[in-house]
Amino acid sequence: MSTDGGPDQIVELQEQVRQLKEAVFSHAVVDQAIGMVVVLGRVTPDEGWLVLKEVSQHTNIKLRNVAELILVWGRTGAMPREIRAALEDALDRHGPTQVPGTGPP
Repeated sequence: MSTDGGPDQIVELQEQVRQLKEAVFSHAVVDQAIGMVVVLGRVTPDEGWLVLKEVSQHTNIKLRNVAELILVWGRTGAMPREIRAALEDALDRHGPTQVPGTGPP
């Protein structure tokens, strides 16, 4: 990064701001999808993260895109078959956990 405060530095700073905004938005999308997995899959937040990561790895789809598809599923009920299968497999491995305060099933 240049230190003269000229046009090059402004362009570099604008790019950094753009990247930071994108990262914040991406983080929010992933966090929301983890929340959906936690609630619907009855898993812990850490397990929800692992589930998303595994779905991403098994489908070769970027984690953020998997998260976006899960959020669309929450709104519309529609999910690509490949994602649904990978999600069900991952949830089978990680959950469901027992709801605190409840007895055995």
